[in-house]
Amino acid sequence: MTEHPHVALVRKGYEAFSRGDMTTLSELLAKDVTHHVPGTHMLSGDHKGLSAVLDYYRRLGTETAGTFQVELQRLFIDGRGHVMSVHHVTAARGGKQLDAMGGIMFRIVGEKVTDLDECVEDLDVGDAFWS
Repeated sequence: MTEHPHVALVRKGYEAFSRGDMTTLSELLAKDVTHHVPGTHMLSGDHKGLSAVLDYYRRLGTETAGTFQVELQRLFIDGRGHVMSVHHVTAARGGKQLDAMGGIMFRIVGEKVTDLDECVEDLDVGDAFWS
């Protein structure tokens, strides 16, 4: 069975993110992409535009001294431009450890990701880690 192109696109994005490959990510994301990050911490909010989104991804790495890791666990598709991921995140920062589940609802238009709505299992865990 062949993987749906939208699933393949998101999987490729997770792989590029894990390698820190911003060049590939910039090819997969629309120029006007928005990544919505939940919570009330220093990285939460709406990161609008390709540069802002890539900067957010860089900051995940720099703020955690390269320990931020995402393990993709599942991808779900609706066939109408939405892919939902489930992933496991680990990181270390300032003596704190992050070990959490989360996911992203991806919106794909014209073979580019246009919108990422991030969800987390526990908002308080993320806020405490990034504070």
